[in-house]
Amino acid sequence: MKTRGEPERRCIVTREVQPKGGLIRFVVGPDGAIVPDLAGKLPGRGLWVAADAEALAKAAAKGHFARAAKQAVKVAPDLVRQVEERLARQVVDLIAMARKAGLALAGMEKTKAALVSGQAVLLIQAADGSVRGRSALRPPGDASSLVSCLLGRELGLAFARDSVIHAAVLAGGLAERIRDEAQRLAGLRGKDFGAPSEDAAGDVEAAGEGLRAERQTTE
Repeated sequence: MKTRGEPERRCIVTREVQPKGGLIRFVVGPDGAIVPDLAGKLPGRGLWVAADAEALAKAAAKGHFARAAKQAVKVAPDLVRQVEERLARQVVDLIAMARKAGLALAGMEKTKAALVSGQAVLLIQAADGSVRGRSALRPPGDASSLVSCLLGRELGLAFARDSVIHAAVLAGGLAERIRDEAQRLAGLRGKDFGAPSEDAAGDVEAAGEGLRAERQTTE
């Protein structure tokens, strides 16, 4: 839903107008290559595409960038993968920044405590965590307060661990940025991203929690 004063842009593929937060900006580089501009700060006319894998794939394959730019352009064959990887890295880096600022924590018990106390504003759960384990925790607010577009190993990078399944972000300046960037990443990855079988999910969950328990006893 659009908030007051939030700028909107039109997707060059769907032609729908929506808030900028739900789109990805691209520009044409000096060499004519299409360049993702996730921060929205590169010079040049912005070419906006909905944060959706299908829309971005169409933009890359069906000439939408060239038509919108009104010139010949070069589009990397793996553009969708590039954008997804950059978005994932950006979300991980933001969570890591929150951790270093004392505004993010990991582990089932710490996350649960932050949720119960009302300190947590975002619940982050690895997409490949078990369904049972993830359902044991409820997000602190509406659907946007749940981030589930990262794998356990990706979330682990934010906490300098091999794998993390549950984490929470506390109120602070980074929470909104993490939520917004995670929503764009979720749009690219889709709702079924990372979902393992029940058995595999249980193995991942047990391995991650076991690793954390071992580290906690040695700290």
